[in-house]
Amino acid sequence: MPLPLHHLRAGIIGTGFIAPVHIEALKRLGVQVTAISGSTKGTQALAEQWGTPEVYGDYDYQSLINSPNVDVVHITSPNRVHVEQSLAALAAGKHVVCEKPLGMTTEETAKVVAAAAASDRVFAVNYLCRFYPAILQMRAMVQRGELGRIIHVQGHFFQDWLLKDTDYNWRVLSSEGGKLRAVGDIGTHWIDAVSFILGARAKSVFATLETFHKTRYRPTGEVQTFTSQSDPASMVPYEVDTEDFGSVLLKFGQADHGHVSGTHANCAISQVAAGWKCSLYVGIYGTKGSVQWEFQQPNEIQAGYRDQPNQVLTRNTAGFDKDVANFTDNPGGHAEGFPDGHKMHYRAVYEHIASGKSTPVLYATADDGHYEVKLCEAILRSSEKQTWVGV
Repeated sequence: MPLPLHHLRAGIIGTGFIAPVHIEALKRLGVQVTAISGSTKGTQALAEQWGTPEVYGDYDYQSLINSPNVDVVHITSPNRVHVEQSLAALAAGKHVVCEKPLGMTTEETAKVVAAAAASDRVFAVNYLCRFYPAILQMRAMVQRGELGRIIHVQGHFFQDWLLKDTDYNWRVLSSEGGKLRAVGDIGTHWIDAVSFILGARAKSVFATLETFHKTRYRPTGEVQTFTSQSDPASMVPYEVDTEDFGSVLLKFGQADHGHVSGTHANCAISQVAAGWKCSLYVGIYGTKGSVQWEFQQPNEIQAGYRDQPNQVLTRNTAGFDKDVANFTDNPGGHAEGFPDGHKMHYRAVYEHIASGKSTPVLYATADDGHYEVKLCEAILRSSEKQTWVGV
């Protein structure tokens, strides 16, 4: 029986693309969204749209954190302020859901790990792909040994929203988003999903990163994620110090279930792949069979075998639903996707809070977020040295 979540109250820091995604998912769960903080204009507009009673403009996130009407703080602000806002929320005794990446450097994120460990609060990092039913199903198949010993993994995460040199967002600037852009922004979603499926972390990496647009053009003000500008005459040039695309090889360690050890993986990551809006593809290949999944077709798994017919497994139908019963709501044939992945993620986090931490921890923790930043730093060193680097 699902736990009632309507007595929990959320506050949202940030008003960009992902903030309304958090709000909508929370409201679908029955969670109260009681406060929003960000720019004065953006906060007011978002509060009016969603009927949020407490509004803290001028980036006054501390007032939101201090509000007695907020139990869980959702951090959807730019990367460079994630750590300070996470530490402030934990210090105020709030539970936290923080957008990825957890921070800009491991020196910073280690502070969050320590603060979260010292607190009795729940801390989650928003790697939502874990909560697609297909990802949970593939994870269960790997753990049960249905695919045999995992030989290798391959895939990609392709987008095209930064294809043109006039496409701009704060993520392009290393001072705002970190030294890794494509890998840090979307590549870590792929890596976290694969780590979750395998039940193991990457121990070493070999990476090549490239910046195609050495110079880009930006407007005089900020623009929302996934929006574009087209007239360079009304924009100013700037030198780009983050990558547009990259290739990453990974070698994974030992998993507790014994079906993964030294597994090799390769991933291509790009934000300049024309025609690909949000294509995260994963293929897991074992000695008994394989599974493949595509983010843009989230309700199906392609299962492959050497000596029997291949299969298409469909969400919430026979052979698919037994491992994901609490993470899918609609009958088979009634598609679930991106908004539902967020809803299921927050359901897992809020049920963990409401149950007094008695439910399984499937969400990414502060330690998982710290590991992803550590991995990004290893990828950056590998690209610079052109050699394998330990994580």
